[in-house]
Order: sequence, then structure tokens, then C-alpha cells
Amino acid sequence: MPPANSVQSDQQPSHSRVNQHSLNASISSRSSTGRFLVCGLGSLGQFCVSVLKEFKVPVSAITLTRPLSWEIPNLPDLVDDLLIGDCRQPDLLEKAGIQDCRAVLLVASDERANIEAAFAVRLLNPIARIIVRSAKENLNELVGDRLGNFVAFEATQLPAPAFAIAALSSEIRGFITLDDYTLRVVKASITKDHRWCDRRLLHELNTQTRRILSHIPYGSPLPTEFYQWNPDAKVQAGDLIAYIELTETFSSPTVQASSTLASAKKVKGRRSFGNRIHQVVSTQYWKQRLATFWRSTGQQQSKRVAVLVGTAILTLLILGTVTLKLAQPEASIFHTFYVAGVMLLGSYDVVYAALSPQDAMPLWMRLMNLGYMLAGTASIAVLYALLTETLLAAKFQLPKKRPPAPDEDHVVLVGLGRVGRRVAAFLQQLKQPVVGVSNAALEPTVLPQLPVVVGDLAGSLARVNLTTAKSVVVATDDEMANLEIGLMAHRVNPNSALVIRTFDPRFSASVARLLPYAKVLCAYDLAAEAFVAAAFGENILNLLRLNEQTVLTTEYFVEANDTLNGRLLGEVSYGYGVVPILHDRADKPMRLMPSDDTRLEVGDRLVVLAPIESLQRVERGELLPKTYRVQIERALSSDSVFDGANAIARVSDCGIQFARDVMNQLPAQFPHPLYQHQAQRLVRELAKAQVSACLVVSGSE
Repeated sequence: MPPANSVQSDQQPSHSRVNQHSLNASISSRSSTGRFLVCGLGSLGQFCVSVLKEFKVPVSAITLTRPLSWEIPNLPDLVDDLLIGDCRQPDLLEKAGIQDCRAVLLVASDERANIEAAFAVRLLNPIARIIVRSAKENLNELVGDRLGNFVAFEATQLPAPAFAIAALSSEIRGFITLDDYTLRVVKASITKDHRWCDRRLLHELNTQTRRILSHIPYGSPLPTEFYQWNPDAKVQAGDLIAYIELTETFSSPTVQASSTLASAKKVKGRRSFGNRIHQVVSTQYWKQRLATFWRSTGQQQSKRVAVLVGTAILTLLILGTVTLKLAQPEASIFHTFYVAGVMLLGSYDVVYAALSPQDAMPLWMRLMNLGYMLAGTASIAVLYALLTETLLAAKFQLPKKRPPAPDEDHVVLVGLGRVGRRVAAFLQQLKQPVVGVSNAALEPTVLPQLPVVVGDLAGSLARVNLTTAKSVVVATDDEMANLEIGLMAHRVNPNSALVIRTFDPRFSASVARLLPYAKVLCAYDLAAEAFVAAAFGENILNLLRLNEQTVLTTEYFVEANDTLNGRLLGEVSYGYGVVPILHDRADKPMRLMPSDDTRLEVGDRLVVLAPIESLQRVERGELLPKTYRVQIERALSSDSVFDGANAIARVSDCGIQFARDVMNQLPAQFPHPLYQHQAQRLVRELAKAQVSACLVVSGSE
């Protein structure tokens, strides 16, 4: 597939933004069997080679030194050409066949070497796709603008959301941000009192804002593909249903809501003004607002003091103004307000000459003046102290006290390196209570609202309320330390969820077998699939874990000679095993959860959820076989014949005249085989048109 560009985000790769479209034709014209070059055979590089070979493409590799042992068994046998040397050397790149390479993956642990090699590659091959391992976001963008057809990932940071989601003991499996929309992937356990239980069929759960990803009946194995579920099955207790749904719309009006929702919004709009007025004058409303504000300043005592002092000064000003106005009715309200303010600033009693030409002053007024002077002096002293603290903190970056560790139902995050900080930030975005454990103090500006316990990692577990934590994520750069700390945490709190970060695939497999209660995530295994998918020209927006598989959020831009052009979206979905979640065409509004009847055209933008195996099928243009047919029995009326023909043409992608010929010869079997979900949908559409039909299992096409 041709490369694509996208808006950048914290979890998206850096892409080139110039000269991209001029390269598309050259890249697309290359054979799908073009050579791929992997430079750097560390853990990530070996995983990339292994995944690339699953695509059945020739792979060459360059490594600075030959590893003493391979993390991927028999990896040298997977590589067509293995060269030892510096990938920055032009002669070595030419020896590796750089001129014939479709893509080059620069995945060494040395970021500088990767960037230097990217320039060398571009000089020798002006159109090859370059995928670089680098965490320098600004540099990546600048280099991408210069080189073109360039994408950069940070292998250790890319899987951070997967670690954060694994720590949640909730149904959420991931979040995806597309333009102005936020979608979430949920895996729900159906209970007897669930609103869907024994009331809904699975296909009824698919709406304009939701798509079913998997259905696992109680006791069934995990699915290996999308669409391995029966749309006509009834939701029952004990089922596990995974789906993606829209959670928030910020500004875009292009999602077409249902008529019921639109009506509800109109009614809400008519009532909103009156409700708002009633809300503002409500005492309960202001109590709630004040309580919310007071809780928000719980970790900032200086802000609370400033609010209290400011409230006291304002109260004294109002009280003094009213009192003086009553004592001197001939004075203006502005004059009395000025005098009250001057008293708070510490003035002597001679200011009352402004109110009366006589020098006689009542005793109560002198006492009031004295009280105001004392109160004003104390208030100003407090405000000066707060101002001085703020200025010094800004000038010298004095560390502010971090919040204390949560008491219960929180996430304990051990290790606050680059991955740990990403995980913490992601959890905070989800409003999850979290406490970090680090062997070194963080800068005050780094995650300032994150509670942090500093010290020996293992010894610090006693200071994070581990016994009441809901999950523990161990994400240091030392996988042996991760295992040790994970075992210690499980011994203290066996009921908490445990997530362990690893790097070696053999070690990961061993730990996963020995510790079935732990979620063992191999960072390079997760990242390699994103690197490889990017090597084929795909724009990888995100990745998540679902049903023990890595699912990639992938963006396509349809071109004239690729494997998506001209196909119905239903055929793309069921034939390749992907779930379309966004379709965008230049002359039409963007659609979430687009219809199966949409036909893809050149220039269309399509975002799908797909495992790596489905991306392989898209790359090779290999559709799964169609094994279902529809037997059409009879139509109740001539209108049913007309409507049934339209339904057949719309769902099956045959010509309208062909569909009418079928409907005029009933009973008949529709001669074209379909995918299961297509065939069952056609039966339902025919039933709506009062046409009787049923499903027939047949051989593959």
C-alpha cells in the first residue's frame, strides 16, 4: 500500500510531509516482493525480520557485530543475505542491494547511527521507504521533511498504552483518537442483568457509533480473526463481547446521528436555556461548584490560603463600606469604599477628615480603624509570602511537594523511565489513581501531579499501599528486576493484576507459562509489528492488545493500482479480516463505522483495525474464500421482487439487472458465493422486503 500522512500525536510516528504524493506512484509500481533491508539485529531487529518473513518477502540484514546467540531461533536461516558491518557505509549498502529495496528498517539501538544511515540510504535510493527507530521527535520531523517517504518510531514508547491498559481491571482495552473523535475498545463480560443479555442479537449491536469485534461464548477458545462470530446469535450470560465505540465528539459535525438522537438534541436545546437559569440561581449548584473547587486545591495548600485571605479582604471591604455609609449618609458610596480600602492598607485615623470636617471621631470608629489596620497588615503579609514563594519557585524551580500515594484501588507503577512516564501519563489521562516508584527523583516539571516514591525499587513497595492496590505494572529497563519485583508484589497482594515488561521472547514465554496470573508483554514483540506494517507503506496510528493479539490501527489512502481500489467495504472487511472504523472522501462527510455498501475509490482515506495477518492479506491482495450462498424461496408481491433485487445488488455487488433476473426466477439460489456476514445480512435485508430466503453453506469460490 502507498504511504500515508497523518496528524501527529504522542503515540503516532513522525512522518514526512513533503514530496510524499510525488513518490506514491513510484512506490506503488514496485513489486510486492521487493527486497526489505533490516539494519541492526538486536531484539527489535530480529523481531522485524521474523514478522517480515511471514509476508514471504526477501529480507536482507546488516548488523555491526554478529550476536553470540539469537533471540529468534534459526534467524540466520530466515535472512536471505546477512552482512556484518556499519550500515552507514555506502559500499555495504550497495552490497546489500539497496537500489532494489522497497523499504529499509533502521532499528539499531544507536539513534545517531540510524539517522546517519537514513541519509546514506536516501542518497543511494531516492524512493525506498525508510523506517527509523528514534525518539527525537523534532529531529524526526525535520529529517522526514528533508528525506521524504520517512517514518520514525520509538520502540520502547510505542507499546506504552498497551501496558497502561493492561493495568486496568476494567473492560477497556484501548483508546483511539481519529481527528476530532475519540473511540474506545471495550471487552465486556455479559451478566444476567446486563441490558443486552437475552434481549439482543449480535448484529443488532452494530450501530453508527459501535462495531462488534469479537464474541466469545462461555468456555470457547479465543478467536484468531475478526468476524469469527455468528451475527444472528443471541447475547447470553457468560459471553465476552469486544467492541469499539465512539466515546466523545469534540467539534466535527460529520457523524450522522440517528433520528431519535437528533430529536433528543432538539428538545434538549429548547430546554437548555431555562435549565441553565434555574441551575445558576440554585443554591445547590453553587455548593457543588465550591465543593469541587475546594477538592481540586487539596494538594495546593498555598492556593487555599490565598483564596481564604482574598475572601476575608473582600468581606472586610464590603462590611467597612456599608458601615461607613451608615455612619456618614452624606458621603458617596465610592468615597466610603475608598476609605475602607485605605484602612486595610494601614492608614491612620486622620483619613476620616475626608468624611467630616470636625476632628471628633467616635471611639467605635477608632477601634474599627485599628482592627482594619491589623487585619490589612496580616493579609498583606500573607499575600507577600505567597507571591515570594511563587516567584522563587519560578525563578529557581524549587521543587513542589508531590501528592501522597493513593490509599486504595490504585495502580503501582515501578520504573519511571521513558516507558514508565508514558504509562503514567496515559493512566492520568484516564483519571486513574497511580503512584510511581523510581530509584531517582523526577524533575518537578515532569508529571507534577504524580505521587512518586523515590528509593530502592524493591524496598519502596512497602510505601505505596501495595496491599490495597488494584494492579502493579513493572516497567523498568531490566527484565530480571521486573520479574523479581513482580514476584514480590504478587506475594504481598495476590489479588492485584500484575503486568511485567520483558524484552527477550524466550524469557517472555517462560515467564508467561510459569506465572499464569501475570500479563507478560514483550516490548519489542509489540513494536516490531508496527515497524513492519510501516515498511509496507501503512500509516500505523496506534496499537492495542485484544484477545492475546496485537491489533494495529492502520490508515490507508486508496490509489489506482492497489488491492483496495474498487472493492465494496464489506468485501474488504470480511475478505481481508479488517474492521473499518473511518471512511473519508473529499466530496463527502467523514463517516465513522462506515456501511458495508460503500465502494472504495481512488483518494479515499480508510482507517481499519487489523492484526498483522490481515495486513499481510491486504498487501498481497489475497481474499479469504467465500463459502456461503443464499437460497431465495419466494416474494410476497411485485414490490417485494423490486425491493429484493435492490437489496441483492446493494449487498452482493452484482449488477441490478442480474439481481432482477434472479428475483424473476424464484425459487432460485443466488449463484454468487458470499461471506457469512454478507450472506446473513442479505437474508435479513430480503426479509425486510418480504422475500423469504435462507442460508446455504457451499464450497469456496
